Amino acid sequence: MNPISIGCAVPDFELPSTGTNPFRLTDCRGQLVVLYFYPKDNTPGCTQEAQAFRDDFTQFNALNTVLVGVSRDSLRVHEGFKTKQALPFELLADTEESLCHLFDVIKQKSMYGKQVRGIERSTFILNTEGVLVREWRKVKVKGHSSEVLQVLRELTGISA
Repeated sequence: MNPISIGCAVPDFELPSTGTNPFRLTDCRGQLVVLYFYPKDNTPGCTQEAQAFRDDFTQFNALNTVLVGVSRDSLRVHEGFKTKQALPFELLADTEESLCHLFDVIKQKSMYGKQVRGIERSTFILNTEGVLVREWRKVKVKGHSSEVLQVLRELTGISA
């Protein structure tokens, strides 16, 4: 499957999710969707990013937006991370990397001088019909949640 690009409808998918049910994209029709991909639970940058999205969650909610984090961690690890950080949004376990490949976020990265495959921190906005309308790649954590909120406000016409 080719990676998704701006202006394309994202094919429906289902992944294991924290909470009680698997996450299905079709269940989000009529709402904006923010998918944020991050390398690994319980690491400093990923924790800071999750905390920023957590702290801004009511604003995402007010903009009719479903916010979801995605990594290759297991559902068990996700549940612990979600509880420890008091995250009000779900985390998806993409252990097979299917969604990661669709959004082309698996990259060769250098870690401690060695080349490893990992998730490049990235965020995507899907409109109410499931069409990809905005993407950020090589995300820097500081200020990112606010930047995503600003774009959502522009898309919805709702000011802060």
